[in-house]
Amino acid sequence: MQRRSFLKLAGLAGASSAAFGASNVVSEDKVKNPYPNSKMVRTICTICSAGCGIEAEVQNGVWVRQNNAIDHPISQGSHCCKGIDQIDLIKSKCRVKYPLKRVNGKWERISWEQAVNEIGDKMLKIREESGPDSVVFLGSAKFNNQQAYYFRKFAAFWGTNSIDHVARI
Repeated sequence: MQRRSFLKLAGLAGASSAAFGASNVVSEDKVKNPYPNSKMVRTICTICSAGCGIEAEVQNGVWVRQNNAIDHPISQGSHCCKGIDQIDLIKSKCRVKYPLKRVNGKWERISWEQAVNEIGDKMLKIREESGPDSVVFLGSAKFNNQQAYYFRKFAAFWGTNSIDHVARI
């Protein structure tokens, strides 16, 4: 849809809403809680290390819905675009929950031990063949200060200064 068409439709919707009024089509019986016996749990968003507040609705140990923590001292009732979408990241069918390895063109589940060993062995081979500066370490916005310190130390022990933050990309 072109920008001009979008603006025309938005103007038409606004004008018709003002002229005819917005009617409430949801009946009272449908407003009931769709998650009975759920509870609200105050927690912290894990997208970055800012520590914004989330009120997560949990039913039988499963995160089903979220609200902004209105009186939270850091986020003050708001979220960034990543934080507001966090529940969709958690519930995504595309989310990888365990290590996978492509074998003959198909993904197969492997153990964490096998994944760590194979990745470590490949990294050591790359460093041996191409030197320590052949690998770039990218930090995360999820790191707190201590995690960032250890990540930087890991890169130094690896033998490189090739370290940056993913937010700059």
